[in-house]
Amino acid sequence: MTQPERSFMRGTIILSTAAFINRILGFISGMFVARVLGAEGIGLLMMAQPLVPLVITITELGLPVAISKLVAEALARGDRHKIRRILHLSLAVTGFLSVTLTTVSLLCSEWIASILLSDQRAYYAMLAITPIAPIVAVSAVLKGYFRGMQQMKTIAASDVLEHTVQIACVLALVHLLLPYGVAYAAAGAMAASVFSEAISLLFLAFSYKLYGERKTPGETWASHLKQGGGTLAELLQIGLPTTGHGVAHSLYGAFQPLLITSSLALAGIGTALATKQFGMLAGYAFPLLFMPSFVTQSLSTALVPAISEAAAAKNSLLMHERMNQALGLGLLIGAPATVILYVWATPLTTLVYGAPEAGLLLQILAPMFFLHYFDAPLHAVLLGLGRASSALWNFVVSTAFKAVSIFVFGSQFGIVGVAYGIGIGIVLQTVLNFFSISGSIGFYWNIQPCVKVVLCMILMALCGRVSFDYLTGQGLPLLWSAAVSIAVSLLLYFTALMLSDTLNGKNARRTFLLPR
Repeated sequence: MTQPERSFMRGTIILSTAAFINRILGFISGMFVARVLGAEGIGLLMMAQPLVPLVITITELGLPVAISKLVAEALARGDRHKIRRILHLSLAVTGFLSVTLTTVSLLCSEWIASILLSDQRAYYAMLAITPIAPIVAVSAVLKGYFRGMQQMKTIAASDVLEHTVQIACVLALVHLLLPYGVAYAAAGAMAASVFSEAISLLFLAFSYKLYGERKTPGETWASHLKQGGGTLAELLQIGLPTTGHGVAHSLYGAFQPLLITSSLALAGIGTALATKQFGMLAGYAFPLLFMPSFVTQSLSTALVPAISEAAAAKNSLLMHERMNQALGLGLLIGAPATVILYVWATPLTTLVYGAPEAGLLLQILAPMFFLHYFDAPLHAVLLGLGRASSALWNFVVSTAFKAVSIFVFGSQFGIVGVAYGIGIGIVLQTVLNFFSISGSIGFYWNIQPCVKVVLCMILMALCGRVSFDYLTGQGLPLLWSAAVSIAVSLLLYFTALMLSDTLNGKNARRTFLLPR
């Protein structure tokens, strides 16, 4: 294994480990909040969040991705002065924009709430989360720097610290404020996120103080800002298309609760029930669906600079090798996750949230969500290839189609139709990204292991269904029936992979690659 490949895989492993810990911590926190606030309270939380991502996206200007790419290139050339200029320019731009937009958001909060919130009880939660925007934006710039420097341990440590503090604050504030009403408890959960992000930012700033770049004599922030026109242009050339993607995502996210509740209203569902159903979808089903994707998300974080490096060196083989490693891992992780979320949908939502009615939504989304485990690596490859504009238009087209699908299906079939509309959007986005990469550098994947994995999925699903029905028929408690049947089916899945020579110690790393 070459040094760049070792660095790429090491960074992926570090980020994946941290992401796994964070998902567990976040899942525990989410489970507690969901049980305490109920579906209605979770619906208020989900409604209050969308404005903040829009503010963060605009203030970041796509700079974190651009920073990681340009810092990695400057580091390879040994241009330390440019690295410092990149960071100082990014912090100045992000800091000014984030403080300005956050101030405007707070001053106009009542007007914004009257437009975006279908349930005005979410106002306090929206107000509590708004100050997080400048904190997250500055943290993202520092994380972009550390990614470019290949210092993944610092990012991993800050993320774990953030989630550890968050779970403690959430438990305390929700418990403290719940007697005053569900709206105030939801605001407390949001305030906990602000505090934990601030702690993470302090850790990143301290890490940079210890291990960051040392300025040369006579070097000042003012000099970087005055002489940084060319560097800022480079950052924006990469960052603006990414910003467009983020703005489109945030705008859709801001109006999604209103879109969903409006479509449900046309289906004859009242405001309170619509809020509850939206909470089941966004607060119960989505966390379970996103849980397994921490591996591909972490892989994608390391994939952008890795693909950029290979593209700069015009090393087509290395580009395909890294892309296929990411997609192969997505297949190996996404396949059993999809089976578990589909076969055990109702037991999982019952055990975790005490909400068996959310199981149907999870079961509807699980098969379509399978493609989501490939979408993050595909998106990262497009960014690494410098085709952020293609990723943007793919997202815009798929999101527009998803919005129409949600409204049409939701107004006709209620929350079930909304779930189908969301799933259709996920499928379309992944397919569009696939075709964009295929048209750019070609797409070569060994199909034989993929067929074997699909057969192993079918075998796992059959085994899981039969074993779960047998155990519950024997009177075993739901928890043990689900746990044992999942464990047995997973064992069968990985055993079948090894027996079919799809996964073994010798070829696991290159299973999904074409021969050299």
